[in-house]
Amino acid sequence: MAFIVGLTGGIASGKSTVSKLLEKRGFAIVDADIAARKVVEPGERAYMDIVEAFGSRVLLEDGTLNRAKLGSIVFQNEEERKKLNAIVHPAVRKKMKDWQEEAIESGKQTVILDIPLLYESKLTHLVEKTIVVFVNEETQLKRLMERNAFTEKEAKSRIASQMPLREKVELADAVIDNNGSIEETETQLDQLIEKWKMKP
Repeated sequence: MAFIVGLTGGIASGKSTVSKLLEKRGFAIVDADIAARKVVEPGERAYMDIVEAFGSRVLLEDGTLNRAKLGSIVFQNEEERKKLNAIVHPAVRKKMKDWQEEAIESGKQTVILDIPLLYESKLTHLVEKTIVVFVNEETQLKRLMERNAFTEKEAKSRIASQMPLREKVELADAVIDNNGSIEETETQLDQLIEKWKMKP
């Protein structure tokens, strides 16, 4: 049986960096964000369900989903958000399951599920172990402001919309401290791979 590991973190914590480092070491990565984009492409079941539920107002001229428009509708309305989640979440889980099975069939011994909202969405039952990529609040705020050109207020509100990283650390099986250099992060990752005897 393949070893299924959940990788998570917070906004601007460096989870994507750790995900790329794992990929570089030969591990199969199943990315929830990529799955979420894939399932709403034209022709996909979830895309058709969204158009049926929200109408053509959520489409761009080329027929693809207008994410900004859809986002503004569901952001202000709890009912609409629930309706969208009921369409998208099961589709994303199915897509991830398919990719996970493909990786296992191709001979992968460890599959990494990269899920930003692993704890918030109560998806820990999908994995055997969890890794949280951690940075302190100051670093998180600074990196987010630099990366997205946010004001401090905008960055703080984005961070506040997620479960605090310190709470995720309490729930994690392993923590990668990403406050330092990339080399320090790599060292911690290699030690963890060794400790858990993870094989690609």
